[in-house]
Parts: sequence; structure tokens; C-alpha cells
Amino acid sequence: MPTPQVQSLHIYPVKALTGSGPGEAVVEPWGLAGDRRWLVVDAEGRQITQRQQPRMTLARAEELSGGALRLTAPGMPALVVEVPEPVGTVAVKVFSDVVEAVPAGPEAAAWWHGFLGVACRLVHMDAPQKRRPVDPKYGEPGDTVSFADGFPLLLTTTPSLTALNSLIADGDRAAEGPLPMNRFRPNVVIEGTAPWAEDHWRRVRIGAVEFQVAKPSGRCVVTTTDQLTAERGKEPLRTLARHRRFGDGLVFGQNLIPRGAGTLRIGDPFEILD
Repeated sequence: MPTPQVQSLHIYPVKALTGSGPGEAVVEPWGLAGDRRWLVVDAEGRQITQRQQPRMTLARAEELSGGALRLTAPGMPALVVEVPEPVGTVAVKVFSDVVEAVPAGPEAAAWWHGFLGVACRLVHMDAPQKRRPVDPKYGEPGDTVSFADGFPLLLTTTPSLTALNSLIADGDRAAEGPLPMNRFRPNVVIEGTAPWAEDHWRRVRIGAVEFQVAKPSGRCVVTTTDQLTAERGKEPLRTLARHRRFGDGLVFGQNLIPRGAGTLRIGDPFEILD
């Protein structure tokens, strides 16, 4: 078996949009630098993601110097959005969490209204070190997270994806597979491990940075969305329901909480500590 290492890294500046695959990424306590610091919310301040709007995957956010964004999407003019001044925060809802965030200007709101066809606006998390605590059942006091679903980083492995695609191919409708890793929107992809080995990890080291393995990642309808076309199918949820049900969740990947700082790079060694 090859030596486990980082196969790819992924950052999504705006939650639910297409992200980037850098060669390296800085680890901050609340996630990779630049990851999910922006969020689209509706008129009531509730998050909008691919769960409600699968076509969000057709939009792309490129992070510019200073944290600004360049937004592009089919049929829309490119728009550069500067980081708003951290004054006049508004309350937004991310699942059951109520989080303070800073709204971007009216041009960004108009851009998103034009693309999605609903009243909405773009907000920025100005102070991730204090805005949104991690679920205390899985973390430690002081652990925080950006606008990610619940934890600072999501890790997946290529052997487990290969195993999942084999299970999909064994089903009655193999035409939906094989699925690419982008269906699962990870931050870190590891190669060289055994399939499903991540089920048993408690603490790992990636490069020089240690991480707590907080809990398995429960998967939702977003994984059924083709990230290139925004079309939806049945997989992988149908196969996960048959083979990867843990309690009430359909599981693929593991959520991580940093227990150190540093920079991750493609090719970095991966080590299981516990």
C-alpha cells in the first residue's frame, strides 16, 4: 500500500459555491484560510445553499488579495466584492446557529438576486474566533467554525470513494457512477489509506499539523447534485443508505478540528495518531 499523503486541497470562499484547489493552504483554528467566510442568506437571514438552490454550484468565487471576492456565474457579469467594514452586523441563521455577520453592499445583493431570482444578500464572517462555536459535544471550549456545516475541516479519502463507487456499480442503476470527489465538497483528500479506515481515527497529523477527528460527516441531498451541471440524481444517498448508515446519518468522510497551526501542502504525509 502506498504511503498515505495529501492528494488534494479545496477551499470554498463562499459556502455552496464552486471553490478552488490550491497547492497549499494555511490552517486557522476555524478552518483553512479563506474557506467559507462568506454566505448567501435569504430575506429572513437564513442560509441559502445547494440544498435549496442546486444551481449555486454553477457560480464561482475567487478570493482576491485582502479577502475580496470575484464572483462569476453563467449569464451574470463578473463582480468584485470587497470585504465589508466590520460594523453593523446582522444575525443570520446557519442550521440552528444564530451567527453575527457583516452584510456586503447592495451591488452584491443585486447580483445574487439576479442569479438566483430570490431576495437575498451576501454576508461575511468578520471575526471567526468568536462568532460561531463548534458543537460542544464534539469539541473543546473555544473551538469555533466559519460558515462550514459544523466543523473547521472535512476530510475524505480516495480509497473510500473507490469503494463507494464499487458499491454503486453493484446496484441496479450503475449509470449514475462513478461519482467524483467534488460531490462531497471536502477540504482535504487523502490517498494511500485502506477503504473506510477513517471510521476508526480519533487523532491524525497532516504534514506538521495535528487534528482531532470530531465525528463522521453526515451527508445530505447536496451529494446528489452534479457539481458541473447542477442536475440531481439518486446517488450516492441511495447506496449510502444501504451500506453507510450510522444511526440517523448517511456517512462519508470525517470532520476535523485543528489542534495546531501550520500550512498543508499537496503531497504532505498523513499519519494516524490515535
